Amino acid sequence: MHIPPYHKKKTWQRFFAGALVGGIIAYIIFIFMYGTMYENQLKKNLELTSQVNDLKNQNEALLKDTENLKTPVTVSVIDITIENAEEISLDSLVVPKLEELVKDEISHITGQSVSIVDEIDQLLISAIENKEYTIDDLRYQFTVRKLTISETVKVFLEAETVN
Repeated sequence: MHIPPYHKKKTWQRFFAGALVGGIIAYIIFIFMYGTMYENQLKKNLELTSQVNDLKNQNEALLKDTENLKTPVTVSVIDITIENAEEISLDSLVVPKLEELVKDEISHITGQSVSIVDEIDQLLISAIENKEYTIDDLRYQFTVRKLTISETVKVFLEAETVN
């Protein structure tokens, strides 16, 4: 039995070349779509992890608050905002990690009385500003622009990279 020599005809060569190029383009599109989807899922996972940690801290604060009904108003939530994230071109995956590191640094104030936290505001500012935070072999240092103390402690930070 003889197999016809289709590989010598120009029309079949064009067909096989087109199928190969089409397969490569389809694979590139698939990899791009998968990478975009995975990045979005990773962002969502980081946000949800941060929310879970916040809720755990808030729950602990509320449990301590019910034990000590004598304390009037306590800190229940810490909100961190990095104001210049776009200016220094921070990656959207790095920002939640940095915010979480700063929250961990001052998480001990959760459940404390607002009056006590108000007295140690300079200590909080010093604790944030004097520490270098490392993510992916890059070190960051923060400057506190604004600190608002109430049931929700709001900290507005300005980030800079350290060489």
